[in-house]
Amino acid sequence: MGLPFRIVLYAENQAAADTAARAAFARVAELNQVFSDYEDDSELTLLSRSAGSGRALPMSDELWRLLNVAQAMSQKSGGAFDITVGPLVQVWRRARRQRELPAPEVIAEAKSRVGWEKVVLGPRQRSATLLVPGMRLDFGSIAKGRALDEALRILREHGIRRALVTGSGDMAIGDPPPGRAGWRIELAPLDAPGAPPTRFLSLRNCGFATSGDLFQHVELGGKRYSHIVDPRTGWAMTDQSLITVIARDCVTANSLSTTTCVVGPERGLALVKATAGTSARVVRKPGERVEVAQSPGFARFLEK
Repeated sequence: MGLPFRIVLYAENQAAADTAARAAFARVAELNQVFSDYEDDSELTLLSRSAGSGRALPMSDELWRLLNVAQAMSQKSGGAFDITVGPLVQVWRRARRQRELPAPEVIAEAKSRVGWEKVVLGPRQRSATLLVPGMRLDFGSIAKGRALDEALRILREHGIRRALVTGSGDMAIGDPPPGRAGWRIELAPLDAPGAPPTRFLSLRNCGFATSGDLFQHVELGGKRYSHIVDPRTGWAMTDQSLITVIARDCVTANSLSTTTCVVGPERGLALVKATAGTSARVVRKPGERVEVAQSPGFARFLEK
C-alpha cells in the first residue's frame, strides 16, 4: 500500500511475540494484494483495468466488503469521500514531482473519469462494474485502516491483547501496556505560527487516524496544495489542516479523517457526531488565523 506497517506488542516470551507478529504481517501482505494500487496484479488494479469494458467483475469478500463501506461513505458525504479519485490523485502527484500547477483542462479531463456513482455494485454476484474508461480506484483513504484492524485481530487470535499496530500515522490500538491506562499517543501540532502546542492522548481498544498536509504538500504559485484532493472539484485542498479521529475501528477513523479534510470542520464534525463511538479534532489555517474545533467527547482522551 506504499507505506510501512509497524507492530508494538507485549507477550509472555519472544517466541509468542514472533509467531503473532509474523501472522499479523502476513495478513497485511494478503490485503496488500487485494487493495494496493501500487501492485500490477492486485485485485484492485485488475478491477481498475476493466473500466469501461462493460464487464461486471466478481469480487473477493474483502474487496466487496470495503467497496460497500466506501460507497456508503461517498453517499453520506455527498461525494466528498470517493475511491474513484485515482485519476485526480495521479494528476496532483505529478504536480508535486514537477512542481508545476496542473492546467485546468488536465484537471477537467481527469475529473471526467471520477465519480462514485460510476461504480455499479451487483449484490447477487458480488460484482463491480466501472462504467467509464480510464477510471482508477484509490483505496488510500480506507484500505490501510482495514489492514491495521485485521493485523490487530490476528494478534488477538494469538493471545496478544496488549498491542499497537501503526501505518503512516494511523493506528489500531489494543489493550494498554502493563500498568498504564492507555497508550500514550502524541498529537502533533499544526506546522503554523499560533497553532496549539503538542498534546498527548491516552487511548485503548480503538482506531486512530490523522489526515492533513503536514508531510505531503507543495507550494505552487505562492499557494500551499495538499496531497488530499476534493473529488467534487478536482483541486487539491489548500487549507493547512490536521484532522484527528478516534473511532471504534480504524476503517471508520481513516475514512472520516479524510472526509473531514475535504468538507471542513462544521460538516465533518457533524458526520463524526452521527457515527457512534467516534470523536474528532480539527486544527486548520484557512487564512491568517489558526482555528480549532473538536467534538464534545474528544477532550476525555487528552492527558491532563
